[in-house]
Amino acid sequence: MILYNITYNIDKDIETEWTNWMKTDYIPRLMNTGYFSSVRFFRLLNVEDEGSTFSIQLMANTLELIQEFLDKSAHKLAEEHILRYKNKHVAFQTVLQELDL
Repeated sequence: MILYNITYNIDKDIETEWTNWMKTDYIPRLMNTGYFSSVRFFRLLNVEDEGSTFSIQLMANTLELIQEFLDKSAHKLAEEHILRYKNKHVAFQTVLQELDL
């Protein structure tokens, strides 16, 4: 499995509206792209930033699916997020491979 993680630091003044939008609109649209098999949404604890930090963790079966998502769908979704929450957030993405224990 491959994990595509998006980490956001959100200004506290938009946190309630942002988390609601994530749950009802943005995350369902990420899942509707068809590239991911599951999703989890987390709030980071013990973070000393001025904003609130969240992680969206999307699982895909292959790295090729992640790459296809990045090539075909990610830019449009990220652009919408940037326009909606301009100057109110910082985001970065990571791709991780699950290892057998």
